[in-house]
Amino acid sequence: MWSDLGSLWNNRGIFLFRILVSGELIIVHGLKKIGVGIAQAEVVPNPFGLPEIVNQIFATGANLVCPLFIILGLFTRLATLPILAVTLTGYFVVHGNDSLLERDIPFMFSVAFLFILAVGPGRYSLDDKILLRSK
Repeated sequence: MWSDLGSLWNNRGIFLFRILVSGELIIVHGLKKIGVGIAQAEVVPNPFGLPEIVNQIFATGANLVCPLFIILGLFTRLATLPILAVTLTGYFVVHGNDSLLERDIPFMFSVAFLFILAVGPGRYSLDDKILLRSK
């Protein structure tokens, strides 16, 4: 799982992309889950009927903790999986019958994190540093 994307610009591009997309997820969705910037913490939809605390912890971790790992480039591909679970559930299940206009946010986050999953973190990541040390 080599993380070098071949050129300086590709590596810089994915580095900036990781920071911007993950930062946006934290600011717009993650902080609401713990009540920052709003009167009361957001109640997360629970379409699969999980125990409420499990659902809330999973969604909060996917929107706050996992993006931090992606920003650092640490366990990057693994960290995308909970995010994708939440965003794809939002797109297909929670907003499945809504108009495309209402489904665009989970769609765009899903596409962005699928891209990170596919290409990896790039050279400017802790994953890359760890892989270089192990070779």
